[in-house]
Amino acid sequence: MIRIGDAVVAERRSGAELPARLGPRPHLHPIRTLAGRVVTDTCPDDHPWHLGFSVALQDVEGWNFWGGPTYVRDAGYVDLDDRGRIETTALTSSDAGFDESLSWCTPAETLLRESRRVRARPAARGWQLDVTTTLTNATTSPVALGSPATNGRTGAGYGGLFWRLPPAVAPRVFTAQAEGEQAAHGSTSPWLAWTDRDLTLVFAGDDDPWFVRVDDYPGVGLQLAPANPIRLDPAESLTRNLRVLIADGALDLPEAETWAKS
Repeated sequence: MIRIGDAVVAERRSGAELPARLGPRPHLHPIRTLAGRVVTDTCPDDHPWHLGFSVALQDVEGWNFWGGPTYVRDAGYVDLDDRGRIETTALTSSDAGFDESLSWCTPAETLLRESRRVRARPAARGWQLDVTTTLTNATTSPVALGSPATNGRTGAGYGGLFWRLPPAVAPRVFTAQAEGEQAAHGSTSPWLAWTDRDLTLVFAGDDDPWFVRVDDYPGVGLQLAPANPIRLDPAESLTRNLRVLIADGALDLPEAETWAKS
């Protein structure tokens, strides 16, 4: 459990008990505001492989670590026997967060090794979650990291850091330059905010385009491979960072930008 003072604000789950179709992987759920409002969802009926806040990719050298059906060029989403799983190999935790080593495994080999650092700290209007993940090619050959977009589904470059939100009542998504799902999705704004009634999440990431869903389901993420696969040579690594403000109340644009620039 992760705490801010006496409040439990996030719980880590191993995901080890999940069936292969759901892309078994460690994840955070529930994540809460300081007032106790839950801001993640897990195994929802529409996409049961969405697991709170997690790191996942639908295509790692042809293996699906996201869960659910795999997008196949010219065929659409197809159920295949191509699922991998992400397993913890080492974990050191405290009230403020944890450091974790993970293996991205197929039945035959480990394709990637991951180092993940998760920390929580107080912030104005709420608390802040800091996540850093480093993926390293664990094989002796190049490994391609892809997405449905790299396999032919335009605009669906989801994969990497992904946050599934609970059912929304009156959601608003905005950046400093854009308002609404269509404008925010695919943008490279330094930050993106999601408000719904009495809560706000502000995401600040690296330069990857944002992935945003409002109408189909509530979700926000970063698109690691929005158009073309990323190739990792043997022992090569890539790192991604994400900061998230979790606040009670609906923040406006100047408040969200002030935090993002802090």
